[in-house]
Amino acid sequence: MSLIQTAKENGLEPRAYLQYLFEQLPQRDLSNAASWADCLPWSPTLPAHVRTPANPATP
Repeated sequence: MSLIQTAKENGLEPRAYLQYLFEQLPQRDLSNAASWADCLPWSPTLPAHVRTPANPATP
């Protein structure tokens, strides 16, 4: 649950983010923090499809 909340707080779509993690993490050396640091919810290098679209300003 905290992973989902953290994703939301960082402007990510939780379902897309979790799917991205499930696809990416098995391919990485998890004993090396540098190899998975770009998967953290606050990483600026996350792909656009996991980000929540910005809400247009409402009058």
